[in-house]
Amino acid sequence: MQPRGRQRPNPEPDPRPGPEIWIRGPVAEREREARWGSLAPSAQVPVSVRHYSWVGTHGGAGTSTLAAVYGGQDCGRDWPGPGAPPSVLLVARTHAAGLTSAVYAVEAFRRGGAPLGLDLDAVVLVADAPGRLPKPLDRQVGAIESVVDVYRVPWVEDWRLGDLSGGAPRGTDALLRLTGAGRAAGRRPF
Repeated sequence: MQPRGRQRPNPEPDPRPGPEIWIRGPVAEREREARWGSLAPSAQVPVSVRHYSWVGTHGGAGTSTLAAVYGGQDCGRDWPGPGAPPSVLLVARTHAAGLTSAVYAVEAFRRGGAPLGLDLDAVVLVADAPGRLPKPLDRQVGAIESVVDVYRVPWVEDWRLGDLSGGAPRGTDALLRLTGAGRAAGRRPF
């Protein structure tokens, strides 16, 4: 005898499809390709390189050097013009005046002070001297990092002498990936 409230199971299967079942663990390559076709994770999808405009937040920020090493449009201290890429990388030195100007430029973007159609992708901070930043400047960098992506470029003595032949410095792999400079030119950081 069954307890009250319970019904006997229906021996006929329900014609409606049931919920999708998720399987844990690896899925055979053939199944993945059969199910997803060209969208399978193993499929190679061509990736286009995004082009950037380097905009200095102050004079001597390093836009010309960065454009020469990483590619892209050197806009100096001007906003990108009609023919320039709309993706902006703001550039500043890591001294106090450079970091302050970077904060003002980021705020200009946040308040809508930049021309329409421009996108702020990141701030690139170029070392103003060899070695570590003093704590007050490092805290200011942290404040910038809290609102926008920041890429750091270390001091390169050869760049000071005008020699850009060495390519991108060590420690800038993330910036190389962002700009596509490593793929486009087949360069490796020295």
